[in-house]
Amino acid sequence: MAKESMIQREIKRKKLATKYQKKRKEIKNLINSTQNFDNALILQQKLQKLPRNSLKCRARNRCWITGRSRGFYRDFGLSRHVLREMSHECLLPGIRKSSW
Repeated sequence: MAKESMIQREIKRKKLATKYQKKRKEIKNLINSTQNFDNALILQQKLQKLPRNSLKCRARNRCWITGRSRGFYRDFGLSRHVLREMSHECLLPGIRKSSW
């Protein structure tokens, strides 16, 4: 089980990313459309003043049951440990243990 503080940090990052998404997109469009270099620098400074945690790429995928961040399977939203346990209990449709 992941620490509660780490899980709360991820929740905070997701909220910030959705909050600043529109503003970040507007500033980036203005930077790309401007012809004046000085204006582009000013806009770039505005972009840098936004919180770092509002970047979408800073969010980390976590298992929705245990909160584990490593060994994460996107298709299921689970870590490898939970995926294995649930597949052995036949709780995931279409998943079966391979043997050869």
